[in-house]
Amino acid sequence: MSLFNSINVSATGLTAERLRMDVISKNIANANTTRTPSGTPYRRQVVVFKTKNDNRPFSAYLNSATKKNLRFTGVEVVGIKEDNSPLKKIHNPGHPDADEKGYVLMPNVDIVTEMANMISASRAYEANVTALNSAKGMAMKALEIGR
Repeated sequence: MSLFNSINVSATGLTAERLRMDVISKNIANANTTRTPSGTPYRRQVVVFKTKNDNRPFSAYLNSATKKNLRFTGVEVVGIKEDNSPLKKIHNPGHPDADEKGYVLMPNVDIVTEMANMISASRAYEANVTALNSAKGMAMKALEIGR
């Protein structure tokens, strides 16, 4: 794996985790949104990742690891999907979006889950920064050898 390839892999990870943190922030911000432009409560969104430009199974990597140089390509975002879990129903007769029985449909966003996901995304981002800095440090050391 070349030095620049490792930098590119880290860069894809940084981009993907930043988007994941943005979507988690959007979920937290809309945790109490009962009416979207479509007229329904906000639905939690989830970012879907996949290995970038590679459809080989993991076993293929294991089998070819000793035979040739592997080319890792990073991660890419497949899309942002809506979570179809059921919406919460709370009793609040004074709410403008309450039905005839006084129940309001609330978003399916759980703040505790979102905060745990935010910590996970933040740690993954930090890990990618560390890998990027390590690659940069190796490049600097290689340049010092050439002096």
